[in-house]
Amino acid sequence: MQHRIPRPPAGQAQEQGIHRAEHGAGLSVELAAVVSGARRRAVRDADRQIDTAHLLHSLLESDPEVCAVLGEGPRTARLLGYLVQRSIGYGLRWQSAVEGSGSAPVMVRTAGFSPLAAVCLEYARERAARHGGPARGVDLLAAIIVDPQARAVEVLERAAIDSRDLFARLEAWSGGPAH
Repeated sequence: MQHRIPRPPAGQAQEQGIHRAEHGAGLSVELAAVVSGARRRAVRDADRQIDTAHLLHSLLESDPEVCAVLGEGPRTARLLGYLVQRSIGYGLRWQSAVEGSGSAPVMVRTAGFSPLAAVCLEYARERAARHGGPARGVDLLAAIIVDPQARAVEVLERAAIDSRDLFARLEAWSGGPAH
C-alpha cells in the first residue's frame, strides 16, 4: 500500500534537511504515538498532509494529560464531535489547501506535515527543552493553539473553547513532570 503522505527515504530526508518527526527525536514515547495516530487519521481522511487538527484529534484520543487540561464536559465532547465530523463536514474544504500561517515563519520542513504543523512540532520540542525533557502532549497542545490561523484553533472556537484561555491553563498546568 502506498501512503498518501509523502515519506522520502531516510537518507534523502536527511540530505534535504527534513526533520523526521516519526523518528521521535525530542518527543516522548506518548507523543510519538500521537504523531503516528495523526498520520493514520490523515491517510484515512485522504488528506495530503498532517495538520494541526489531526494532531489535536490524536491528542484528545490518546493523551490523558491533555484531556485533564481541557477538562471534562460538554465543550470537550463537542470538540471531539467536530473533529470526528472533519472527514464529512467542514474539513472537506481543507483537503485542497495547505495549512499555513501568516504569523509563523516556515523555516522547518517535516515530511508529510503542513508547514504550520511542522512549526508546531518544533515549538513543542523547544518548549519541552526549556523544562528539561522530551516534548509531551501538553507541549504540542500549547504549540498548536498559539497561532490563531491554525485549523485546530478554528475547531476549538467552533466548540466554544477559547484558545487564549486554554493556553493560560497550559502555562499554569502542574499535573505532570516539571514544565
